[in-house]
Amino acid sequence: MTPDDIDELARRARAGDRDALEQLLGAVRPRALSVCRGVLPYLPDAEDACQEALLNVANKLGSWNGHGRFTTWMHVVALNSARTTYRRMRNQAVAADPGEHGALDRPDPRTTSVIAGTRLDLLEAMERLERDHPQYVEPLLLRDVYELPYEEIATLLGVPLGTVKANIHHGRRLARPLLREQS
Repeated sequence: MTPDDIDELARRARAGDRDALEQLLGAVRPRALSVCRGVLPYLPDAEDACQEALLNVANKLGSWNGHGRFTTWMHVVALNSARTTYRRMRNQAVAADPGEHGALDRPDPRTTSVIAGTRLDLLEAMERLERDHPQYVEPLLLRDVYELPYEEIATLLGVPLGTVKANIHHGRRLARPLLREQS
């Protein structure tokens, strides 16, 4: 399917066409799974996040304004679903029984940080950055991890191009020490 075909399906689904919604979800599932695998390299975890993303797409379809590509909007929904799944899994691991050693072993980012394009240290840095400066996280991830063009990010987020560039610049400046700290 072409991007125009997907946009048209999304418009029809947004207008209440159930068949179009089913076709749309089937058409974007591979891309949503790919986005989720970028955050969660273990396939079953990525598939869980993808399912959550597709549910969010179906439930929040009305929030797509139709100005940018539907796939760009869906990309952000999938990214947020994967990050939510990551947080949930991390919180479950922390709450789990620490075992006989009294503490959970934390993965060493020097040996486990790059897995199928995923950096655990980057995810941790984004979590910390989001607590103090949430406005920088989404544009930074969309540009530096998913390599979306600045113009597409500006359209997607509904902010001026200069603001997007400034937020990415400031986000990078704030993220660098966090990445060094964990390395």
